[in-house]
Order: sequence, then C-alpha cells, then structure tokens
Amino acid sequence: MAEAEKVSLESMDISQEKHEQLKALFPEAFSEGKIDFDQLKRALGEWVEPSKERFGLSWPGKAECMKIIQQPSVATLKPARDESVNFDETDNLFIEGDNLEVLKLLQKSYFGKVKMIYIDPPYNTGNEFIYPDKFAETLDTYLEYTSQKDGEGRKFSTNTDSVGRYHSNWMNMMYPRLYLARNLMREDGLFFISINEGEIANLRKLCDEIFGEENFVASLVWKSRQIVDSRPQNNVSNDHEYIIIYGKTVDAKVRGKEIDQNKYSNPDNDDRGPWMSNSILGLANKSQRPNLHYDVTDPETGISYPCSPDSGWRYSRETMAEKIKEKRIVFPSKPEGRPREKKFLNELSKDFTGFSSILPTDVGFTLNGTREVRELFQDNLFPFPKPVSLLRELIVQGAGQEDEAIVLDFFAGSATTAEAVMRLNQEENKKIKYVMVQLPERTEEKSNPYNAGYKTIADISKERIRRAGKKIEEEQNGQLDFNGSEKPDLGFKVFKLSRSNFKVWEGDAEKVENLEQQLFDHVDHINAASAPEDILYELLLKSGFPLTTKVEKLSLAGKDVFSIEEGALLICLDKNLTQEVIDAIADANPLQVICLDDGFEGNDQLKANAVQTFKARAQEEESEIVFRTV
Repeated sequence: MAEAEKVSLESMDISQEKHEQLKALFPEAFSEGKIDFDQLKRALGEWVEPSKERFGLSWPGKAECMKIIQQPSVATLKPARDESVNFDETDNLFIEGDNLEVLKLLQKSYFGKVKMIYIDPPYNTGNEFIYPDKFAETLDTYLEYTSQKDGEGRKFSTNTDSVGRYHSNWMNMMYPRLYLARNLMREDGLFFISINEGEIANLRKLCDEIFGEENFVASLVWKSRQIVDSRPQNNVSNDHEYIIIYGKTVDAKVRGKEIDQNKYSNPDNDDRGPWMSNSILGLANKSQRPNLHYDVTDPETGISYPCSPDSGWRYSRETMAEKIKEKRIVFPSKPEGRPREKKFLNELSKDFTGFSSILPTDVGFTLNGTREVRELFQDNLFPFPKPVSLLRELIVQGAGQEDEAIVLDFFAGSATTAEAVMRLNQEENKKIKYVMVQLPERTEEKSNPYNAGYKTIADISKERIRRAGKKIEEEQNGQLDFNGSEKPDLGFKVFKLSRSNFKVWEGDAEKVENLEQQLFDHVDHINAASAPEDILYELLLKSGFPLTTKVEKLSLAGKDVFSIEEGALLICLDKNLTQEVIDAIADANPLQVICLDDGFEGNDQLKANAVQTFKARAQEEESEIVFRTV
C-alpha cells in the first residue's frame, strides 16, 4: 500500500547537509558512505602525517561545540498575535527565545537568504549571563533559564574571571551561534560583530576558522565614549570599541562611501560636463623615479611649474603632455601654485569610494543610545545601548546596496537594529526586513525596568519597536506618503520558542520510565493546548517556508485549508477528512499537501486513496505533488 511521507519535526541536520555538499565536491573521498579522510587529503593535494603538529585554534569544550551544532532541535516557534503589530501584513520578525535553538529552527526557512547579520554579544566582562546550551528535547532547561533558576532552584551564575575556563566558556557560547548563523547568509552576505578589547583577539580567531581568513573584510573602530574616563588606575580611557566584519565569501563587500557629487561643478562650461580638480603629485622622490621629476609649462602663459622634490608628478612627460593637449590640466593663476587635473563626473567608474575603518563621530556615542531609549520610555531602562545612527550606518554598508534585504540580529538587546532598519526604510524608501532574536532574560527585581512592568529584556525590546514605530509615524505629521515615499513597514510578528506542538517520541528505551504510558500518550500525538495557528506555523517553519510567508484561509469541500504562497503548499488541519476533501485539494493543483494523521481517523484506505489521487493528478499536470502527513 502506498503511504504518504511523514513531516520531519526536526530542524535541518547540519552535519548531513555538510556531508552531502562535501560528497558533491569530492565523490572520490567516499567509500561505502563513509569519508576516507586520507583520500580527501590526496584530492586536495595535501599530505598531513597523523602525528604532525598543525597550526590551529583549540580550547576546552570545542569538540562539544560541534556536538551541540549537530543536535537538531525539535522545538517550535509559536505566534503571539497579541504582542505583535500588523501581524498579517508585516514582513518583520521578533523571536523570543534562546538564540542557539532559534538559529537551528531557522536553518530550513532562511538558509542562504540573509544579506546582513549584526550582533552585539556579551563582551565577557564578568557581568553577563553565558547562555546555557545543554537543552533537553523538552526544552526544560530553557524554560528554567527564563526564570533564571535551574531544576533545583539555583540561579544561573555569570561568567566571572574567577572561573577557570573564563575565555573558554565565552568561546563555547559564541562558536555554535556563529557557525549556524553563517549558514543563513547569502553568498554576498556580511556579518558585523561589536566587541571590545577583552575578547577581540579570540573573536577574530573564531571567525577566521568559521568564515575563513580570506573572508575577513575589516575591523572598524567606533569611538563609543564621548567624555574621557579618569577612573582607570592606568590612566588610559578606553574610548573605543570594534566592529569586525566578515563575508560569507570573498565576493562580499561593504557598499562604501557615496561620492559627494556636490563637489563637481563646471565653472568653465567644459563640454564634458561637471568636474572637480585632483592633485597630480606623485609618491616617489627624484632618486626613486627621476623620469617623474620635470617642469610642467602652461602653454597659454608660458609659466613653468616645478614639482616637489619629495614626490614628483603622478604621470610621465608623455602622459602629461597628452593631458595638457586634452585640456585636462588646470593651471593656477599664480606662479607659486601647482597644476591640478580635471576629473569628470561622467567618467566615474562607480558611485562609491572607500569606507574608512575609523567611524566618524556623527554615528553617535553610547550616550546617544542611552538618550534615545530614555526619550522613548521616559526612563533609563537599558544599559549602554548602541545609538540608532551607528546601526543605520552599518546597515547602509551591509545591506544598503539593495532596496529589499533581510537583516538578522540574534542578540537584539533593546532592539536598536530594528529601529535603525525602520529609520533607513523611512528615509531612503527601502523595504529592508529585520529578524530580531532575544532571550527573555529576567530583569532584576526592584530595578527601573522591573518596576515599569518590563519583566524581561525581551519585553523592553518589543515595546521599544512599538514606540519607535509610533514615533516615526508622528514625525510625519500625518503625511501618509512619508515625504514622497511609500509608508515603511512599522509592524512585526512575535514568535516565542516553545515545545513542539507534537509529542516527540523518546526512542532511547533507557530514558523511558514508562513505555506503556508513552504509547498511550502518542495515541493523540498533538498537544491539547496547541491552537491550529501554532500547528500551522510549526509546519511552515519545518517545511522550509519563512515565518512571514503570506497565508490565506480557504474553504474546500467544507473544510478549512491554509494556502501558502498562493497555493504552492496547502495545509489541512481539520479532522473527518473525506474523499471529496482530498479531490478538492487536488483540484487546487498544489506542489505540496500536508494533512494531519488524525484527519484520516485510522482510515488507511482513505489515506492510500489520497496518495494515489495526488499521484494521478500530478501525472495529468506533468508535475509532482508531495503529500505528507504529521
């Protein structure tokens, strides 16, 4: 009897994906399904003796990191409409949950789709929580962590420098997250990471290993402190932080600084159009390049202009004579001046020039970020937030080349990145989308945020986005066209990390305390508390559709059917299915169909008929319909 495929409830198997990619590149390195590493080395033209020492990065816990990466997640992300803004229309996401689990869950839906990632992770100063990563399949550890209590009621501690593995703990936290996040990047994607002096060396080494040294783009220096700090005993005020940038591939590059066309004019009505003057001094002294040291004579006045003995001219005599003939050299009105060259606007090969690794002060300071949050909330609710102007500039460099792109921040904090995206969209009429991820870490009791009603950092993040969106609308004074551009997307969908809506079978007999009870529980394998929309979005996520995919509710043969991507996927969560329902779904000509096993109520004949119905319809349409059940 033909059977329907089963929907996998696990996130993408990262190790299997890498295994398949490697096999596609080096089939000769596989024998009986296993990797022959010696053969792989030969295929790569290398030979490494088994006992030979090699350069590399190692620390206690690194092997465990790879195990964590390769453990699929069977959790889900449940929608929270009541905490969202414009849930059905928006393309923005806010996900509340541990970012390691969330990154695993996003692998299928967002693999290779993110243009830019920015994170502001814990700097490992000894005051931040280092995220716990040993989650059971039931997510009990995560649920305990959101209350900052472990199973025995103890608090999770901070990573203080008295801990023996102070740096190792931080690297164990960062490595899996960077590894998984890289999978989500486009081939031209860029990864921006804020960090200070404490861990920048280790972070660079981690990124060199994960991204490849050749994909390092830049280390930006941001002057974060506006006022000198006189407290350090060494009398050095650390006024700067770093933002390191890596690309997914060598083709990834920042946008660059836009060329200021206001510098171009045409005072002499040159037929070639607006121009600006450039220096034509060289870089070599007379002993280095004697052929570049000569006098340049103005053919109209006869005045000769010597070059500097330390630099000479940029061009040879012949090239200079040609440029004078073409009237590309501008001569000064006084003998003590120096000739310069015309650079015409219409001859520029690109619209952007180099972007300085020293960020200008107009991107703001930490103080500006603090003021922005205080103005929105009328209170100090978040320590040391990054200013919107800084994030806006980074987004311009990382994703500003395009009108539409996805920006991910999985250490969202106060959600400065989300506000920066909305501001950029408003000001430049773009449609950049954001995905924010934030752990619902509890605020300290009796603190300003706690007393204001914000029990978690995620609560502050969400409210900041709501208030920032309202402020943007108010600033337009009711103008619907937003300064001549389309109104930006000021909404966001909220999802929360949770247990799967489907009861997960525990296959390890040693861990099962009561096998009979487990069998009984799986008679109805859907959790009773799960709403249809919860199930819908879990199936979307695990079928590889983004969480912002537009969903339309249809009625087919009297049953509710969800249409995804204009009918590409049809999902029916109703029970009491009939052949009429199956025929109606087939008539819609979808590419994929998902139904609940419960919908067939044990009618194996009906399920077999459904498989045949979809197979026959696919043959008629010369296509393929994938039918799965869960």
